[in-house]
Amino acid sequence: MTRSKKLSDLFAGIDHRRIGSDEIITSIECDSRQVGPGCLFACVVGTFQDGHIYAEQAVRAGAAALLVERELPLSIPQIIVEDTRTVLASCAARFYDYPAKQMRLVGVTGTNGKTTTTYMLKSVAEQAGFKVGLIGTITNLIGDKVLPAAHTTPDAAELHRLLRRMVDEGVGLCVMEVSSHSLDQKRVYGIEYDVAVFTNLTQDHLDYHKSFENYFNAKRILFKQTKQAILNCDDAYYAQLVEGLDCDKLTFGVRENADIYAKNIDITPAGVAFDIYLPVDGGKESRHIKLNISGLFSVFNAMGTAGAALALGFTPDQIAAGLQKVTSVSGRLEKIPVPNREYSVLLDYAHTPDALENVLKTVRGFTENRLIVLFGCGGDRDRAKRPIMGEVTGRFADFCIITSDNPRSEAPMDIMSSIEEGVSRSGCEYIMIESRYEAIKKALEMGAPGDVIVLAGKGHETYQEINGVKNHFDEKEIVAEIAAQLPDEH
Repeated sequence: MTRSKKLSDLFAGIDHRRIGSDEIITSIECDSRQVGPGCLFACVVGTFQDGHIYAEQAVRAGAAALLVERELPLSIPQIIVEDTRTVLASCAARFYDYPAKQMRLVGVTGTNGKTTTTYMLKSVAEQAGFKVGLIGTITNLIGDKVLPAAHTTPDAAELHRLLRRMVDEGVGLCVMEVSSHSLDQKRVYGIEYDVAVFTNLTQDHLDYHKSFENYFNAKRILFKQTKQAILNCDDAYYAQLVEGLDCDKLTFGVRENADIYAKNIDITPAGVAFDIYLPVDGGKESRHIKLNISGLFSVFNAMGTAGAALALGFTPDQIAAGLQKVTSVSGRLEKIPVPNREYSVLLDYAHTPDALENVLKTVRGFTENRLIVLFGCGGDRDRAKRPIMGEVTGRFADFCIITSDNPRSEAPMDIMSSIEEGVSRSGCEYIMIESRYEAIKKALEMGAPGDVIVLAGKGHETYQEINGVKNHFDEKEIVAEIAAQLPDEH
């Protein structure tokens, strides 16, 4: 269906100044490479680039009008506003006829656990008969239909376009990861969520936010845009987060003073079993849950999911059925087959100190022999966490292989040297291998019966970004390829 609106209708009630004619708009973009005839191109001022410099390119591609913060010397209708980010979010919502208001919407934020929580909630809702949309780090989904995901949270124009498509295809509930970047950059400005979940807060993205306070404040924005908050009250930042929040709240944690809590937790290599206690009709109901994902952090993700599900009106039985249906989430403590080997290989996206510690603590608990950990850190990102992650790994691992992750524009050995500072402090034995392929090969070659090898950092990613180029790099394929070449064990 072709969608169109006049500029005057699109910006009615929004503070702006228009130069030029009242054009008909048939699409909205903030990426000049996606512009075509009839498009409103929004010149967004970003962290590294100013979208105004792409305005001429957009005009050549057929843009009908520009959304700008300053008048440009181009003969094309221009809408001049104070902040293109907030206005883009508002006019995109209007252009697509406010799809966020036409279904239930859940936002999940926090440093770790966002992806798993959204997949768990999708499973619960589907068990209850809903068609569910999902927006997140790994991919975007409409039911079982897979759509590519470039960012954890899309830009405002793409987000409302995606939400519109979900509504048109019969989605009744959308669960989405909401990153700190998207909140700071106003990609979800103006959206009211039915439920928002806070998983936890630990160090990450300080390259962008500059301070932990800024990072925290960005996360907090989501809870000013929701009707009901589901909050991890065991997290160190809970008290600070909840201060002044006037929405309804449900808390979760392992302590009984939480609204939702877990007891009798039994963690095994295959998963985790526990009793979950849920507030129902002024009392408490419990259900025994067997999750197919291991780790205490999985219990917390399940409790956050249960809180969101209760807020949406799902029953304890529907919650239990949905949680137990989740088998695994790509790149989250995912077991990779290594035929004819008596050791295990696990793939995990852990790329923050806290996530890495949680994963390694879990794996350490069921490792019979050595725990071998291979990891690196991303380039052009938070440098301060590199030695911290090195020290965390050294505390839990028997052997560490420091390698490259997504070095981006940085020299891999410079990143690895920062990690080495932390590993060497821990006293753990380690080697450094710049090529991630060769590092994986080394790990598999040295694996012995009872060992567990953890490949950390990349998880679901199928590329390695080097000097601005994304090269195909799928660790599942690589493990299979190397494992097939290994000599038979005797």
